Amino acid sequence: MISKKIEVDSVDELVKLFGPFDENIKAICQAFDVKVVMQDGQSSLLGEEQNVRKAIAVINKLKTFIYTDEILDIGRVNYICDCANADKLDEVDQLLGEAVAITGKGKPIKCKTVGQKKYVDLMKKNTITFGVGPAGTGKTYLAVAIAVNAIKAKQVEKIILTRPAVEAGEKLGFLPGDLQEKVNPYLRPLYDALQEMLGIETYAKMMERGTIEIAPLAYMRGRTLSNAFVILDEAQNTTREQIKMFLTRLGENSKMVITGDLTQIDLPKGLTSGLKHAIRILKDIDDIGIIRLSERDVVRHPLVQKIVKAYEAEDK
Repeated sequence: MISKKIEVDSVDELVKLFGPFDENIKAICQAFDVKVVMQDGQSSLLGEEQNVRKAIAVINKLKTFIYTDEILDIGRVNYICDCANADKLDEVDQLLGEAVAITGKGKPIKCKTVGQKKYVDLMKKNTITFGVGPAGTGKTYLAVAIAVNAIKAKQVEKIILTRPAVEAGEKLGFLPGDLQEKVNPYLRPLYDALQEMLGIETYAKMMERGTIEIAPLAYMRGRTLSNAFVILDEAQNTTREQIKMFLTRLGENSKMVITGDLTQIDLPKGLTSGLKHAIRILKDIDDIGIIRLSERDVVRHPLVQKIVKAYEAEDK
């Protein structure tokens, strides 16, 4: 057993480091099986040598985030602890830097995991990007953020968002209204992300002008999508024919992002997911980027990460 002092420059830094109600330091202690003790009026960590060294390394990394005014919430602390346990702590430095986007209220949107950073870099670099991973990894949200950036920078003239209208246990026919009204609940996550990025007023004006188009996948047939940033969400629920139809809509000066979760396929039995097929046959083509996010990239409630991990273990 060894003890090592937690070196800080000020009380304010210590408060930020420990987090509200000491939740940050409690998470570190739990992750590395160490405990905080008071020694000569200073806080120290006590535990097995290897564990203490890892915990101190995490604390030093968190101090870097504090110095650069990065947000230090419990989700980020848990993620950095996971990186340290996987001997990938150095990768965390990639998360320092400029925001991916700024919301309508002026809040910076930043990557919270290394996987998310790689996903954003792929979207910027490639004409077509596949983002595959479990719920809560920010696949759709970050794609919308990059799309909004592109239209603000006048790189494209239009944002087109689409999803397949496949029921996850419910029946569309029993919902009231015409087809557009029936599929609106399926498109709700896209509406929400756009409204947050642009602000409700700007979003409404862009929808009215047709600068933003949100439609079921069936509406894409027969079109050529030029000068547009196109996002296909929930692509695991496309058939092989549907995703081929979508990909071949690509026009001049356009980008496409296809997102999906291969553990949540709602297609009828006997149908192969178009997303699964596409990433297998397109993986070696230049200008097409593919990233597989994992449970380590889940940025919702920490319990979501544990749920995803449990289901992945069961599937294996």
